[in-house]
Amino acid sequence: MHVAFKGLLFAVAAALLSACGPSETDTELLSLEGRTMGTYWSVRIAAPPPELDAAALRADLDAALIEVNAQMSNYDPESEISRFNRSAVGEWFEVSPELAKVMVAALEVSELSGGAFDVTVGPLVNLWGFGWRQVERDQVPADEDIAAALAEVDWRQIEVREDPPALRRHAEVTADLGGIAKGHGADVLAAVIERHGATRYLADIGGDMRGRGHNARGVPWQIGVEVPAAGRRGGVQAIIAVDDVAVTTSGDYRNFFIYEGRRYSHTIDPGTGWPIEQHVASVTVLHPSAMWSDGWSTALNVMGPEAGLALAGELSLPVLFILYTDDGLEEMASPSFSAFRVAGDS
Repeated sequence: MHVAFKGLLFAVAAALLSACGPSETDTELLSLEGRTMGTYWSVRIAAPPPELDAAALRADLDAALIEVNAQMSNYDPESEISRFNRSAVGEWFEVSPELAKVMVAALEVSELSGGAFDVTVGPLVNLWGFGWRQVERDQVPADEDIAAALAEVDWRQIEVREDPPALRRHAEVTADLGGIAKGHGADVLAAVIERHGATRYLADIGGDMRGRGHNARGVPWQIGVEVPAAGRRGGVQAIIAVDDVAVTTSGDYRNFFIYEGRRYSHTIDPGTGWPIEQHVASVTVLHPSAMWSDGWSTALNVMGPEAGLALAGELSLPVLFILYTDDGLEEMASPSFSAFRVAGDS
């Protein structure tokens, strides 16, 4: 389980989600973009309020993203999460309300997924060369090294307190929010946009998207799920209507390495210490919060379609699995997903 940080870098290993659909020419559209968390961010606002100051909005968006990095980047040794990871075992470490909130969500996804999502998986991700530590990805780690890293992975060793906000480690584990913090960042963008009075927008950080209202053509924002195959970049597998909902895709076809003819995914199973098998090409999850859609897409990717769809059904999560088969790509979806799909192969 992981989407890697690099100065809060999330290596884009997920099937890319991109805005698509009719050309947006019928109404004014404000577009802003930049770089954060090792990837891009973009904001599109349809029919912006006349009083909206684009320069002030950009400044606030940049400031908010800088704050997220300062709270949650494993690449910044002075971030809150990095300092927590150096804190004394057994003692409460005061953190921002935002970091506590994300940790609460991360631990809940960890528990409900049976540990398929594990906020302490960093040692394994680093060992395999997909984390914040620079490691050559030119061979498979030794069994004893995998076992040693596994001994440092256990989400149950982290405790969170919301009032006053603080975290506590009960063992020498390392927290890594790489599978959920980028979604939180998209939620932060949405909150800043709404404070500036806009109600028709699409906020995007590296494919973690949250949309509200209608686009410039007067229909819900259209999100394309890219065909998860290296040779078909730009192809659209499905189109989703996004109106007051977030959408995230987790996959493996853009971030992997090959050793002795075998392909190793960046998504690590915290239970085995090994990259997941290549049956799942991508998982797309919708949720009112991008933080939660991000966390769940990571967890369900590890769980696989059978267990993942069973859990999605219990939680009423709209989910689309795209699977590798001998005959090509195959889809499996939860019952609630069809309400959001507007086009694409099925």
